[in-house]
Amino acid sequence: MSLQDLVRETFAPGGLLSRAVEEFRPRDGQTEMATAIARTIDHGGVLVVEAGTGIGKTFSYLVPALLSGTRVLVSTATKTLQDQLFGRDLPLLIGALGLPVRTALLKGRGSYLCLHRLEIARHDSDLPDRIVARTLAKIEAWAQVTRTGDLAELPGLDERSSVIPVVTSSRDNCLGSQCPRFRSCHVNQARREALAADVVVINHHLFFADLAVRESGMAELLPSVRTVIFDEAHQLNETGVQFLGKQLTTGQLLDFARDLLICGLQHARGLVDWQQLASDTEFAARDLRLVVGKVYPGTKLRWVGDAPEQVNVSEWSDALGTLHAACTRAMLALDTFSEIAPDLARLSERVSAFVERLELFSGSCDHDAVRWLDVGAQLRLVESPLDIAHTVQTRLIKPMEDDGSQRSWIFTSATLGADAKLRWFTEPCGLGDAEILKVSSPFDYSRQAAVYVPLHLPKPSDPDHSAQVAAFVARAAPVIGGRTLVLTTTLRALHTVSEALQRHFIDSKYLEVLVQGQQPKRELMERFRQGDQGGRAGCILVASASFWEGVDVPGDALQLVVIDKLPFPPPNDPLVEAHSKRLEAMGRSVFNDYFLPEAAIALKQGAGRLIRRESDRGVLVVCDTRLALMGYGRRLLAALPPMRKISSEDELIEVLNVLTRPSTTDPI
Repeated sequence: MSLQDLVRETFAPGGLLSRAVEEFRPRDGQTEMATAIARTIDHGGVLVVEAGTGIGKTFSYLVPALLSGTRVLVSTATKTLQDQLFGRDLPLLIGALGLPVRTALLKGRGSYLCLHRLEIARHDSDLPDRIVARTLAKIEAWAQVTRTGDLAELPGLDERSSVIPVVTSSRDNCLGSQCPRFRSCHVNQARREALAADVVVINHHLFFADLAVRESGMAELLPSVRTVIFDEAHQLNETGVQFLGKQLTTGQLLDFARDLLICGLQHARGLVDWQQLASDTEFAARDLRLVVGKVYPGTKLRWVGDAPEQVNVSEWSDALGTLHAACTRAMLALDTFSEIAPDLARLSERVSAFVERLELFSGSCDHDAVRWLDVGAQLRLVESPLDIAHTVQTRLIKPMEDDGSQRSWIFTSATLGADAKLRWFTEPCGLGDAEILKVSSPFDYSRQAAVYVPLHLPKPSDPDHSAQVAAFVARAAPVIGGRTLVLTTTLRALHTVSEALQRHFIDSKYLEVLVQGQQPKRELMERFRQGDQGGRAGCILVASASFWEGVDVPGDALQLVVIDKLPFPPPNDPLVEAHSKRLEAMGRSVFNDYFLPEAAIALKQGAGRLIRRESDRGVLVVCDTRLALMGYGRRLLAALPPMRKISSEDELIEVLNVLTRPSTTDPI
C-alpha cells in the first residue's frame, strides 16, 4: 500500500484515528492536506500549505511523517507549540499508530540550565535582591532532580526572571568542550538525543541561529533528515532575517563586563586590574546608550549614514570609538592570560567578536542589506538582509537536491497570503516554484461570527482615537460579561486604551482589565481563559504584538475581538522602508504589493483569535473606518472569513445579547 493510500485509510471515518483518538473527527480538508504531504514525502520537493483554522494541520503533517518511516525534523515558531507537539501530539499519535518511533525536543541553549553558570552564580555576592536569591535557590533544588534541564519544566518560574540569563549559557559565554561540566551538560544531552531520534522538534529561532553560526548540532542533524516540516511558517522570513543578519547589543557588552570581573578575580586576581577593565567596558556601553537619548521604547532608528537618525554623528562616533578601545584593552589582557582557565579563553573569544562587530558597525552598510538601531533599555545594532530567499535557495533546498536525495520540504500555516500563489509568503522565502495547496477552514463563519466597523469613531489619525476605542469597549464588553480581547497595533495605543479601561472599571466587581506586560503571558492567558468561572470577575484583555497570533481561547471565554486600527506596516520602520524602495526600483506598487498584503495577513491573524472550534460564536470589531469607506477596504475584508456584517452599535448590542444565551446553535 502506498503512503498516500495508507494516510487516507488512517484518516477515514472508522479508520485508525477514529478508533484510537477520542477527540478525532474526520475532516475532508485535513485528509486532503495529509494526502498532499504524503505525496511530497514520497516524491520529494517543496509543498506550501495554507490550512484554515480548524483543519487540524498538526495531525495532517505528523501522521504522514510518522507513517513514512523517514527521519523527520519539525520546526515551529514558538516554544509553546514545540512543547505541545513533543509532550502531547507526538506521544498521542505514536501510541495510536503503534509505531516504534524515538522523538527528541531540541531548543536553543538559553532554554536549558547551565550547571557551570549556576555554580558561578552561587558564588556571586552581588545578587540584586532577596527575590533573585530565592529564585536561584529554587533553581538549585530543581537542578538536583531534573533530567532535561529545560527551564520550561520548572513550575512558577517567570519567563521574564532576571535570574534566567545568569543560569543559562549563550553562544557568547559557553565554554564548549573546555567546560568542567561538559559531560553532564543539558544542552549536549539534548543534542545527543536529537541525533539519535527519528523525529526531532525544534523552533525557527534555533534553526536559523544554527544556520547563521553552525554551532548547535544542526549541521550534523539536517543532512540525515529526509522530511523537514515548518509549522507556523508565516513567521519564517521574519525570524530568518533576524538571525541571518549581524547584531550587537549593549546587553551583551554589559554581560561580558560582569563575567570579566567575576572570572578575572576568580582565576587571575592581581595579574590585571580586572575591575578597571570591566568598568571601562560597562561605562562605555552605557555611554553609547546615553548618546541616543530619550526615545520611545521599541523604536527602530534608520541608519543610512555614519550614525542612526536623530543621533549626533560626532557623539555617536566618539562613543563607538571609546567602546572599541575598552573592548580592545580587555581583549589584549585576556589574550595574555587566556590559557589559565577555560572561562578566560572563552571571554577572549567573546571580546574579539565584539571588537570585530564594532569595526563592522563603524563602517558603511552592505549594499544589499539594511541597517538600523533598536532602542529600548538597551541598544541593538542590526545589519540585516531584506529576506531569506537567497539563503533558502542556496543553503537549504538546492544543496540538498544536489546530493541526490529526495528530500521533502513542507511549509504550513493558517495564514500565508491573500492570492492563489501565496506570494506574501513564497516570494521572500524563495519558494516561487513550490507546489501550493490552500485548504479552507471547516468553520461556518457566516453562522458563527459577525464583523462590525463602528463608523461613528474618529479617523485612526485622530489623537482621540484610542480614547474612543476604550469608550466603545467599555460599552460593549459588559454586555457579555467581559470575554473581550482588545488588540492594538502599537504599544502607545495599548497604554492609552488599557489605562482608560482600568480607570473606567476600577470599582467594578464584575469586570477585570488584564494588560499585556503587567503579568507573564502565561499567567494572563490562564486568568483570561478562566473568565467569570467560580464567581470571579469577567475579563477584558488588552494586548499587542505577540497576542495577535498563537493565542488559543476556545469556548465562551472569548467572544469579542476588538482591533483598534488596520495593521499596516509602520512606514518609518527601516525594514519597511527598504522593502518599499526595492519595490519602487522594480516598478511595482508599494501600497498594493506590500502594504495591503501585510495588513491583510496581520488582520487575518488577529481575527483568527475569535473562532477556534465548530461551537464557538463571536464578533470581530475593527475600529478603523477605512475598512468600510476606502476602496481597498473590500480587499482587506475579502481576506477575512465570510462573516455576517453588522451595521450599527445597536445591532451589535443585540448580537452580543444573543451570545449570553446558553444555546450555542443560534446564529448570530
